[in-house]
Amino acid sequence: MTTDTDGEIDLEYELDDRPPWPKSLLLGLQHVAVMIVPATAVAYIVAGDVGLGAADTAYIVQMVLLFSGLATVVQAYAVGPVGAKLPIVMGTSFTFVGAASSIGMSHGLGAVFGAILVTGFAVEGLIGWQFKRIKPFFPPLVTGLVVIIIGLYLVPVAMDYSAGGVGASDYGAAHNVGLAALVLFVAVALNLFTGGVARLLSTLVGLAVGYVVALPLGLVDFSAVGQAAWVAFPTPGGFGFEFRPVAIVTFAFLFLVSAMETVGDMSGITAAEGRNPDAEELRGGLFTDGLLSSLGAAFAAFPVTSFSQNAGIVNFTGVMSRHVVGVAGAILAVLGLSPKVGAAVATIPSAVFGGAVLLMAGMVAASGARLVFLHVDLDRRNMVILATSLGLGLGVATRPDAIGGLPSAAETFFGQPVVVTALTALVLNTFTPGDQSPLFDAPPGEAADDSQGAPAPTDD
Repeated sequence: MTTDTDGEIDLEYELDDRPPWPKSLLLGLQHVAVMIVPATAVAYIVAGDVGLGAADTAYIVQMVLLFSGLATVVQAYAVGPVGAKLPIVMGTSFTFVGAASSIGMSHGLGAVFGAILVTGFAVEGLIGWQFKRIKPFFPPLVTGLVVIIIGLYLVPVAMDYSAGGVGASDYGAAHNVGLAALVLFVAVALNLFTGGVARLLSTLVGLAVGYVVALPLGLVDFSAVGQAAWVAFPTPGGFGFEFRPVAIVTFAFLFLVSAMETVGDMSGITAAEGRNPDAEELRGGLFTDGLLSSLGAAFAAFPVTSFSQNAGIVNFTGVMSRHVVGVAGAILAVLGLSPKVGAAVATIPSAVFGGAVLLMAGMVAASGARLVFLHVDLDRRNMVILATSLGLGLGVATRPDAIGGLPSAAETFFGQPVVVTALTALVLNTFTPGDQSPLFDAPPGEAADDSQGAPAPTDD
């Protein structure tokens, strides 16, 4: 791909182009293949933490696929003011993993889905409507820190899965660690030493290799697949609804964070045309995030948001056609109507899954670090904000018992590493003078003086 002076890439298919159906189908399948593993990972992790059985896990996976597909189609084509009419692939976000797991374990999944139902469109709808006023409060320093902590928080989760899953009788056994290492090795090798489709599908291939190796070891149980129906329509309220204030406040803040992720992904997509998303696209994209998240919660799906890796595919392939992404959304929705698909995904052994999650967690953290290093001057002010935010976030992640003396509601809210990191970074960045603050400008010469002797960020 070559680029012109305005940053626009040479597009194979532009926004409203319609590739021939065979090519559209293959390009759509590529989008599905790249996102289906991380999209279902959230459901898999939360279901495991909460202690759901195979049937309930398969149902949640099914709902994640269904509403990811519906949201993707809406983003591509729009329904009234909902939808950006951009090639945005939607799926469940890792931003919500920690809160969904901890609140689900403490109060049940009814409290999780009740909070999502209330806050999804209420929060992101408001953000979409008033986005210009909110955007300055989330510069790269804040959003980058949020992405870093999401990845770091997931590393221990990935290690537990790699060892066989918390509470497993064979936790830490050689066959579990070996399977996780095999998946990680295959995925990393393909990503670093191959190109084209092999690189794009490296995580999926790693999972497939690990899965095949796990079969003769007797670690794959197909009983749930055989019992699952081929086609089934979703039923609302399967886990009930409970409306707890602390859960609602926690998810409201996380939807604010998720909105910033979506805006970043939309900007990455429109950059292929050498422009930023306009106000109508931003509003429609955020409306879709919120509305489909609330609607999905009624059927036991976790919140949906844009997927960064698919935004990367748009730029990598030069295929910006929203109709290709519409095909991907239709494929996801069809898969989501089949309980057998959800049951099949749920048969992935914990160790195999752990190797992939470990890689994804590390990549999420690395993406956040890159965002900070490329767009933030690491002067004294910003280093202090980085240190404080990450220190507090990792503190509650690694030693949650340290705040056990707080009231129950406060313990639940401040026990979320993403919430603590984001809130700390938001407050410190807003009220500390500096070029990243929406309220102050950096005093003349301060940034330069503070950064003397430190290497400047480089775009590598």
